[in-house]
Amino acid sequence: MESASELVEFPLLLTPIDSHYRACTIPYRFPSDNPRKPTPTEISWIDLFLNSIPSFKKRAESDTSVPDAASKAEKFAQRYADILEDFKKDPESHGGPPDCILLCRLRELILRELGFSDIFKKVKDEENAKAISLFENVVRVNDAIEDEGKRIDNLVRGIFAGNIFDLGSAQLAEVFSKDGMSFLASCQNLVPRPWVIDDLDAFKVKWSKKLWKKVIIFVDNSGADIILGILPFARELLRRGSQVVLAANDLPSINDVTYPELVEIISKLKDEGGNLVGVSSSNLLIANSGNDLPVIDLTRVSQELAYLANDADLVVLEGMGRGIETNLYAQFKCDSLKIGMVKHPEVAQFLGGRLYDCVFKYNEVSSL
Repeated sequence: MESASELVEFPLLLTPIDSHYRACTIPYRFPSDNPRKPTPTEISWIDLFLNSIPSFKKRAESDTSVPDAASKAEKFAQRYADILEDFKKDPESHGGPPDCILLCRLRELILRELGFSDIFKKVKDEENAKAISLFENVVRVNDAIEDEGKRIDNLVRGIFAGNIFDLGSAQLAEVFSKDGMSFLASCQNLVPRPWVIDDLDAFKVKWSKKLWKKVIIFVDNSGADIILGILPFARELLRRGSQVVLAANDLPSINDVTYPELVEIISKLKDEGGNLVGVSSSNLLIANSGNDLPVIDLTRVSQELAYLANDADLVVLEGMGRGIETNLYAQFKCDSLKIGMVKHPEVAQFLGGRLYDCVFKYNEVSSL
């Protein structure tokens, strides 16, 4: 794991960061709340994490790389449940009061301490292989759409459809275990527009008039999300002449794609000429974000990513963890796009939308 001294502030955050940036979108408590008593919001989120324990325990039990996995999975479930129950008694225990970053971090720490480094590895590998076999077909469908506005519509729908593959959501983990995910069906079945936050029309107008020189994309899940959602979008940016940097997690967390996995995926998708179905990948870079959670605090990114991001003019945060539960209201020195699907009822309630609603939040920075 990277040491804290190696992590730095993301250089495109609006400064001063102290007054402009708070990673977590949903406030679990306010200064006027009693520090020793959990708030209703804290309790509902603690319950959400409690309800996710069985699906994590099940994955851990079947991790063949860990000796005595079943009893260690039981220990994980017990320890994490105990910590969550402690928060209900005293929100200031265990480094609290809790927020979505702390609740995710504690879960990962317990898993790693027990020897579980990547409990979703098997399902990630299976889903990546499936999605790789579909990649060419998906991009050819996009390429065949001559109207640029309709092509962007299709690419964006692909990102939302891919983003459904999220095993951190208890409901979706259950759906997935039953019948897997059909990518093209998911594209058709998105909730109708207008979405709960819907700046797609403004983004399309900007797309038709502006070429971003360098785009940083914080990626999310393995499988259909990265391969059939984000990569066709990134390929379209490359085709137009943008440089694209894909920022992926340093360490495994849920079914999020990691930096080493993404390097391998791209090498499998490229032909011998280095092209992604006819589009050169020479302007495509993959960066280690320095992150090890399904959410992200942008005051803690790798030096490598900070260096690459200095001259970017569009930042994309994709997925519920990085673009909605954290960073939805993050302000940047350049244009930004937060795009993801709402997969927790608590998030839908906060935003005033529907479960499986879509967020497409585009902020343009006026050039002086």
